Amino acid sequence: MSSFFSFSAQQRLNKNNLLLKLNKIIDWKKIEKRFKGFYKKDIEDKGGERPYEPLKMFKAILLGQWYSLSDPGLAEALNVRLDFMMFTGFELLENCPDDTTLCKFRNRLIEKKLYKKLFQEINNQLENLGLKVKNSTGAVLDATIIESAARPKRQVEIEEDRKEKETIVTTIESKDKDSKWLKKGKKAYYGYKGFVSVDSEKGYINQVHVTPANVAEVNQLPTLIKDTKNARIYTDKGYASNTNRLLLKDQKLKDGIMYKNAKGKKLSKWQKMKNKLISKKRFIVEQCFGTIKRRFNFNRASYLGREKVEAQFYFKAMCFNMLKGCKMVELL
Repeated sequence: MSSFFSFSAQQRLNKNNLLLKLNKIIDWKKIEKRFKGFYKKDIEDKGGERPYEPLKMFKAILLGQWYSLSDPGLAEALNVRLDFMMFTGFELLENCPDDTTLCKFRNRLIEKKLYKKLFQEINNQLENLGLKVKNSTGAVLDATIIESAARPKRQVEIEEDRKEKETIVTTIESKDKDSKWLKKGKKAYYGYKGFVSVDSEKGYINQVHVTPANVAEVNQLPTLIKDTKNARIYTDKGYASNTNRLLLKDQKLKDGIMYKNAKGKKLSKWQKMKNKLISKKRFIVEQCFGTIKRRFNFNRASYLGREKVEAQFYFKAMCFNMLKGCKMVELL
């Protein structure tokens, strides 16, 4: 970025601009190294149009998730917002990517599953800066509902013979084949379950996992504790089973799973007391979901298919952790 444009933009932007702070906290050169070989052109230079710098494009994708912008909305913002230009490196009057290019880049990230490595790189940097606990004493697990981007519709058609007063109800299937229905209370949802594991000290997201909405939480514990470095695992009653308790014991992890009533058997005083203690730890994951849904507008997915929804959750988790890191810097 030219020094003249950079100087001029910084004069016009608020010194407390969050994106400018983020640019200073994260070592983007280390992230850029993760894109080596991202384009075939990096391996075999056969000529043709030079692709956009992947780091700039990745930063643009993050902004789209941070501000919940559509691809056309993001493409427009990259051309008019100074903080977006400063953050990504796309200068004023530069040929910025259009919505189709942004979509293709995001899909390439997903195909290569690079978003998982980028998520881990950001977490590693936050740990090295002392903003995130490297070896947390505990992990808090939970799941939230993410509604599908394409909910099935019901269409009512009336027969031509009105005297019969017959109606034909036609259900139009969703384009999102991976989504499933889940009834929670009196409300039905069509979509996915988004699982997270957050550290019990500061609430940073360590792991993300997405399943269709009808998948039982009790069966997802092995995935969520894979390669965990935490000493104790805290969960609600949805994960309570003898199998899961034995799994934690086998992996030498302390059992923080809440107890639930068995048929004809009430909880003991000790079990009730333990449930209360675990509940006090679980607030930190509820705060995480609150921010993900309100600040980053992730009540509903933007894309179709489990893999793309999981990738979007990873992008939102990156934004969440970086936002938390910025706030931690302000407190230091």
